[in-house]
Amino acid sequence: MCTFLKGDYERYKVKKEKQLADGGHMGRIIGIDLGTTNSAAAVWENGESHLIPNAFGDYLTPSVVSIGKDGTVYVGKIAKERLVTHPEDTVSVFKRFMGTEKIYSLAGKKYRPEELSALVLKRLKEDAEHYLGEEITEAVISVPAYFNDLARNATKNAGELAGFHVERIINEPSAASLYYQCRSQMEDAVMLVFDFGGGTLDVSLVECFDNIVEILAVSGDNHLGGSDFDRLIADMFWKSCGLSENRFSAEDAAIVLERAENCKFELTGQETAQMCVTLAGREYRMEVSRKELILQAEPLFERMAQPIRRVLSDGQKSAREVDAVVLVGGSCKMPVVQKYLNYLLQRTDIAVVSPDYMIALGAGVYAGIKERNADIRDMLLTDICPFSLSVSQYNEADPNRDLCDVLIERNMALPVSRETIMTTAHDRQTKMRFKVYQGEAMYAEDNLLLGSITVPVPVGPEGKEKVRVRYTYDINGILVVDVHVVSTGQEKQLVIRNDKIKLSEKELKKRLEQLNKLKIHPRDLEENRLVLARAEKLHRETTGYIREQIDSRVQYFNYYLGRQDVLSINKGRKQLNLFLDYVEEQCLQEAAFEGTADGFSRWYESSKQAVDAQDQVDYRKEEQEYELWRGGHLTS
Repeated sequence: MCTFLKGDYERYKVKKEKQLADGGHMGRIIGIDLGTTNSAAAVWENGESHLIPNAFGDYLTPSVVSIGKDGTVYVGKIAKERLVTHPEDTVSVFKRFMGTEKIYSLAGKKYRPEELSALVLKRLKEDAEHYLGEEITEAVISVPAYFNDLARNATKNAGELAGFHVERIINEPSAASLYYQCRSQMEDAVMLVFDFGGGTLDVSLVECFDNIVEILAVSGDNHLGGSDFDRLIADMFWKSCGLSENRFSAEDAAIVLERAENCKFELTGQETAQMCVTLAGREYRMEVSRKELILQAEPLFERMAQPIRRVLSDGQKSAREVDAVVLVGGSCKMPVVQKYLNYLLQRTDIAVVSPDYMIALGAGVYAGIKERNADIRDMLLTDICPFSLSVSQYNEADPNRDLCDVLIERNMALPVSRETIMTTAHDRQTKMRFKVYQGEAMYAEDNLLLGSITVPVPVGPEGKEKVRVRYTYDINGILVVDVHVVSTGQEKQLVIRNDKIKLSEKELKKRLEQLNKLKIHPRDLEENRLVLARAEKLHRETTGYIREQIDSRVQYFNYYLGRQDVLSINKGRKQLNLFLDYVEEQCLQEAAFEGTADGFSRWYESSKQAVDAQDQVDYRKEEQEYELWRGGHLTS
């Protein structure tokens, strides 16, 4: 542990406790994009998210740390220069190892990834305090959506080591979507966030509805980035000049790679670029066009397409249903990348809006929300489960290989609670054992075993005894398994948590209380019971076609409730309430309902006056979904 960081943190905690005890208020909250290559900070001021410049006047601070022999700490731009002059005491891209046991040795001392990240965060804190002229006590820090609970906890620890109070870690695609939504004023939309950095590609499908930003699916390639285009252009240079890279020194190869990167930057602003390098006293030249680069980069573009296809598949959306494509990361500024996305998604409206700063600006928006600024509405940003959680299931075809029954699928919004019913598999069975697994494999043995729980059941024939099994999980890595024997009422509980995440008993109790609230079925929540009661009341007051429509739409809403997905339930409740509004305001007042397409159209037209144009786009989607569901329901 870095003593100078620990001391800062201890002083911060004492100061914070004193301020709270005195009834005082802490300082400002900032949003931070803690990036792999660069980091940035933003603050909400005057109704907008503003970037915070560092001591050099730049908005981007390189995520690089260097330690001098005398113990001097260098962070950012100076540290980046020392990558060449002092490579043994300088390190970068440590974000990739957050939450792991990796150790870095710099100037004779050992550092964990979160300690190095803390140094970057501390520099951002100092720059922000200098720029704003006041104390910064809290930060909203972004992380990749695929970060597991260990990596998220390490990020939170890094913030606290830097002297921040870190109450909220937000997902990078959520931050980007939040800023895009804030800037574009799009109320309800499905966004594809394409985050293409120097070394990684992260693709996310995000849905914004009312005040909720929910990630539907994530995918990516941790070994594909802008640096792969640098390597490709360098290879084109060696081949074009008839040279073999192996014949030259590592320094010469580094120069060629650097010039290749410059060539890539030139192609961002022009159709052709020239690359000129002097090697062994001789000058070599190559001219390359965007068209040539596209042809040579075909394998890279195909790798780019794979995560896009996967998120659309996992999110159950088509490319046509994507309302906006949000580009994040410096590599997105390459015109060839933009053109490929236009081709792949069959659209021409992909705009580049501050890709280097999109996440930081989004984190700044959320910082404004946390400060409860009057000029910004509250938003709920959901997390997702990066893996599937399942329970073992008897395999009748192969009794020696249990199957996995998935309760919580990957990409589900968190926190989440799901339930299934299991029955006895044999005659005269006296107990049932449930093994808890993590992973995507069909067979239980191929997944990671997390734990097991056993309950006794009354002796009886196969299939007679039923046991309810419920999984409840949150982003803090706490999985609660509840089993309930239906016939006897006996209940048992298993709490599985990651031992590497240190929670006090008080914190654990608080988290478990929060999870217990999720165990109420959505059907029993007050707002859902209210709309169902309202529908039942109108069912009693109507007849004929109106009553049939109410019945059908209540069944559709129950279908949403059965899926136990918060966003879908909110949509379904909004749609049902709109329909019930029409029944009350139009049908009952006129004491008649034509039951024709024209009558339905009049209701649809009247609904336009109650909601804005974007709401209508979403309402039409909901109507189409309803008609598809209704057709399947009537024919099943």
